[in-house]
Amino acid sequence: MKKNTNTMLDSTDLTILDHLQRDCRIKINELGPRVNLSETPCWRRWKRLEKEGIVTSYTAVLDRKKLGFNVIGFSLVSLNNHDPEETDKFEQIIRDFDWVLMCFCIAGSADFILQIVARDLDEYYDKISEIRRIKVVDSIQSNIAVKEIKSSTKLPLF
Repeated sequence: MKKNTNTMLDSTDLTILDHLQRDCRIKINELGPRVNLSETPCWRRWKRLEKEGIVTSYTAVLDRKKLGFNVIGFSLVSLNNHDPEETDKFEQIIRDFDWVLMCFCIAGSADFILQIVARDLDEYYDKISEIRRIKVVDSIQSNIAVKEIKSSTKLPLF
């Protein structure tokens, strides 16, 4: 068994989670047999995983290129002030930018790494300029992806 901070997960729980990662639209009558449970016990486990916050949401994965988002960039952002009030403000501003797909506070030469999506390089430049105008931002170093090798949200449960 793998231990989670909130609960113990057995192999059936992990298998349910694995199936949900692959297809969150799976029906309970399809999932049950795949995890060797009848519908009711399977449904109860599924709901427990949601209640305990292990399953946090369900989403559709969209093809960004078919929607015109042709540029993905990764920007390292350094702040000039590390006062908690200032970093909290920065983090809230970043949360509000829907074009920032991911943001992590990191250890190393920068303070944050952001994944930014844009339709083209001009739009990417405009977005970086918007970040640069945030009072606490000291510097930004950006890298543009030239080829996507792998993009996944699926966790390695086994």
